[in-house]
Amino acid sequence: MLAIFHKAFAHPPEELNSPASRDGSRKPKLPEETLREFLSAHPANTFSMSFGTAAALAYVSPDRSYPTHQSLNNLCILNRQYGLSKGSNEAMLVIEAYRTLRDRGPYPADQVVKDLEGSFAFVVYDSKAGTVFTALGSDGGVKLFWGVAADGSVVISDDLGVIKAGCAKSFAPFPTGCMFHSDGGLMSFEHPMNKMKAMPRIDSEGVMCGANFKVDVYSRINSMPRVGSEVNWSNWEDYH
Repeated sequence: MLAIFHKAFAHPPEELNSPASRDGSRKPKLPEETLREFLSAHPANTFSMSFGTAAALAYVSPDRSYPTHQSLNNLCILNRQYGLSKGSNEAMLVIEAYRTLRDRGPYPADQVVKDLEGSFAFVVYDSKAGTVFTALGSDGGVKLFWGVAADGSVVISDDLGVIKAGCAKSFAPFPTGCMFHSDGGLMSFEHPMNKMKAMPRIDSEGVMCGANFKVDVYSRINSMPRVGSEVNWSNWEDYH
């Protein structure tokens, strides 16, 4: 999976951008180059879609001989909760959950994501609103990485090789148990009352390579509305 978003639509933490990417011999690539290489590496079973200069999404259809590692243990329960049919899969559920949040659902975003039990990672792009919503489960069953391209675009993928090639030193693992939204930035859905803290990350060459993001147990957010139709994306940023 590969998702690329123009910097005007997604603002990752500044610590994700490493100075070594500017000064080193290997430079980050432009988004179109990263997308082109991803598609050429999987010519027969790749689906891609572009939204002008705003976003590009690409996905490799899984080999049926290898089961996917993403699964929700409570999929049936959540399908009923969101009024979906029994045959609805994880992707359909995530889209419906996002729509509920976007349209002023009764629960805060952290609670909706926390209700997903199992291994999961997803990236949702709302082309109408021009927003990005990403989350990664807390059990570590699925890996997700993000980085910064040459033009400042955000690159997200489950393929570490793609991230390294496209972002040089400006990348890091996406933190487990966390979610990212264009309007509110990065936050923990497990500990929504705590702020996130960037920890410098040094690679095997001794070079600073982006940053790991962890929950700051000593820094708490003043307040967070928990229920009511007023809870939406617009006040997520007020939590930080």
